[in-house]
Amino acid sequence: MSQDPDKRIDDEEADSLLPFDEHVEEVQEGDKKVRHRGVYLLPNLFTTAALFSGFYAIISAMHGRFEVAAIAIFVSMVFDGLDGRVARMTNTSSAFGEQYDSLADMVSFGVAPALVIFNWGLADLGKVGWAAAFGFTACAALRLARFNTQIGTVDKGQFVGLASPSAAALIAAMVWVGHDVDVEWGIATAATLITILAALLMVSNVRYTSFKGIDFRGRVPFVAMLAVVLVFVVITIDPARVLLVMAVSYAFSGPVCWLWQRKNVLFKRRGVAASDQAEPVGADATPKDEPKT
Repeated sequence: MSQDPDKRIDDEEADSLLPFDEHVEEVQEGDKKVRHRGVYLLPNLFTTAALFSGFYAIISAMHGRFEVAAIAIFVSMVFDGLDGRVARMTNTSSAFGEQYDSLADMVSFGVAPALVIFNWGLADLGKVGWAAAFGFTACAALRLARFNTQIGTVDKGQFVGLASPSAAALIAAMVWVGHDVDVEWGIATAATLITILAALLMVSNVRYTSFKGIDFRGRVPFVAMLAVVLVFVVITIDPARVLLVMAVSYAFSGPVCWLWQRKNVLFKRRGVAASDQAEPVGADATPKDEPKT
């Protein structure tokens, strides 16, 4: 006689010899929900690597190794980009993995960049410095929370607001470029303004291209592969400055497109208003300077 699977899982949890709760996740398969024990190892390994890199960036910044801290944030971005794609390619996506990835992103792209730039250039500004750093962290948390609640309801080809990894890249590249300079009041003020701007872009409604539509398993023209090689060559010439230019370009691409769209909408509205105010000219129209008969 077969035993109920749910009861069997509960019995196995009760008989566990370790003082840790076994993770059980319900997955919708067809018309019914199926309970699975455990978590997928491969994608969560990449998420753990991203989390470790973000934590290592914090430790490096505390010891004044700002170049290493900035590089660690970029390494975390690489692992963060891989975990989701690996999960989709291997069909190992799960609710646990999504939540774990979101929490890891909060550390790597919310807390780590804020602490790195605070230790590098905002600490001398006192309350203004730590307020800007906290604002970045809080906006990253709000951005991730909004993203999690909008999964499945927004266009996957676009991000609503600057993604937290992109905002972290902007901060990390700036620190990487200036890691060996003496941060004076002017540089600290500029860094504060950039930090606040990145924070506001994360919680804005400005839309950015997500690049999630790229199919890494499909065939591409040979010239596309050549372009990828050229990008790597350019980055290796001066990684810090090239990545800073790329991060700034992407961060400002959203507001530029938003302003362009608003300009077109404004021109269309003016055109409609002008056409509505124009008087019709026809056979029955009476000139204003002649009396009606």
